[in-house]
Parts: sequence; C-alpha cells; structure tokens
Amino acid sequence: MSKGKDDAPHELESQFVLRLPPEYASTVRRAVQSGNVNLKDRLTIELHADGRHGIVRVDRVPLAAKLVDLPCIIESLKTIDKKTFYKTADICQMLVCTVDGDLYPPLEEQTVSTDPKANKKKDKDREKKFIWNHGITLPLKNVRKRRFRKTAKKKYIESPDVEKEVKRLLSTDAEAVSVQHDELREIFNDISSSSEDEDERDHHDDEDLNIMDTEDDLERQLQEKLNESDGQQQENEGSNQIVMGIQKQIDNLKSKLQETQDRRKRQEDLIMKVENVALKTRLQAVLDEFKQQEEREKQQMTSLQEQLESLMEK
Repeated sequence: MSKGKDDAPHELESQFVLRLPPEYASTVRRAVQSGNVNLKDRLTIELHADGRHGIVRVDRVPLAAKLVDLPCIIESLKTIDKKTFYKTADICQMLVCTVDGDLYPPLEEQTVSTDPKANKKKDKDREKKFIWNHGITLPLKNVRKRRFRKTAKKKYIESPDVEKEVKRLLSTDAEAVSVQHDELREIFNDISSSSEDEDERDHHDDEDLNIMDTEDDLERQLQEKLNESDGQQQENEGSNQIVMGIQKQIDNLKSKLQETQDRRKRQEDLIMKVENVALKTRLQAVLDEFKQQEEREKQQMTSLQEQLESLMEK
C-alpha cells in the first residue's frame, strides 16, 4: 500500500519507566485504569535543562525526579486480547521520583579545560551519578555489580618475552616426547619378552603333556596284555595319572596367572603416571589385552579344577 505525499510520517514510540512513591503510584494506576480523559491534567512531567533532573506533578503535588540509566535494555509489550503481545519499544531509562528530593538541584559549574583526557574523565564521572545499579524487580538488586563484569583491558606483551615463552614451551614439549618414547620402548620390550616367555612355557607344557600321554598309552597296553582280570587296577592307575597331569596343568596356570596379574598391575601404575592423551590411549589398549588374558586363564583354571573334583569323586 503506497502512502500519499500528504500523509504524515510515523513517529517512533519512546518510552521510559516511571517510578513513584507507593501512595502516588496507586493514584496514577487508578487514573489509568479508569480511562479518564483528564489524565494529562492530573499527571505532568517537566525536565530541567540538564536532561537528568525534573519535576513530576501528581494532582498538582510536586515530586523531585531523576532520570537514571538501567543496567540493560528491557522491552515493553502491549496486548488487546491478553493473548497476543506486541513489542512497542526498547526501554533503557527510568524516572525515579521522591518526595523529599530537591526540586531545583544546584547546577554544576562548567569548567573548560584544554586537556581532552581531563574533559573525558569529567564527563564519565558525571554520567556515573546517573547509573542505576538495580533492576526493576527485587531479585535484581545490585544486578550491575553481581552479573556485569568490567570491560577487560587489552594487555600488550613485548615480543622478546613472547619468543622466550614459545622457546620454553617447545623445549618442554620436546623433553616430554623423548620421555614418552622411552616409556613406550620399555613397555614394548616388556610385552615382547613376556610373549616369548609364554611361548616357551607353552612349548614345554605341550612336551610334558605329550610325554605323559605316551606313558599312559604304554602302561595301558602293558596292563591289557599282562592280565585282563586286572582291569579295575589299570583303571585306577590311569585315573591317578590323569589326576597328576591335571594338577600339573593347574600349577602351571597358577604361575602364569600370577605373572599376568603382575604385568597388569605395572601397566595400571604406568598409565597413572602418563599425561599424554594419545600415549595413555595406547597403553590402555595393552592393559585391556592383559585383562582379557587374565580372564581366560581364570576360566581355564576353573575348568581344570572342576575336572579334578569330578575325578576325585569317582
């Protein structure tokens, strides 16, 4: 929809918060709610030349007024049906009225200085007098000091100091990497040596089992050929040999389990000392393998013990 040349331009709505003493606030509230057309005659606002002080009259009773800056911008909304709300303006100032204040405060002396920094500092100090530290509700008392920090100032560091600090960090990092490599080398040596010991131990265990099986077969054949009537005695001797073999395997597993638990304990202590995240992840993977090996050995020992108990019952 196009506007004609004679249409007046729209004016932006300017708003502020008006804070009155309780008895005068109730009077103004009743007048607004009643919809009286003479509200302009009952409530008048007059600002002085400095733009920060003024006089507010409620039913011709003068009140001293001071215009202050709120800690932050708040929004005002209006509604017609109490369901849909429309934003009307941003509010950043509040007019505080008091009964015992000065209606005409003394004007500050205007001193002209040639130093721009001094003039800027003076203007800043003057504006501080009109800064409101609280919100418009009770929970926001001293909100400016509690929630809004001061602006951080930029700090400039001399370049030689920066270069010195960078060199120190690089040297520290290099030392940490060398230490981590030494720790890794020691860990991998322990792992390789332990794996070789396990292979050798498994080889000896296999030989012992093969020898035991061969002796069992020979004894069983001899007993069958000598006398078939001694079958019960042969069965008892074979059971004794099997019991001895199982007991030997249990002893070997106990020693292997003890070594695995010791290695796991050393690995956990080493992880506690390492700070590098990548190295700690690799060490944790090795620790998980030790835990899985320990669990397998425990299961094997439990199975052998159950077999031994069943043979002993027979």
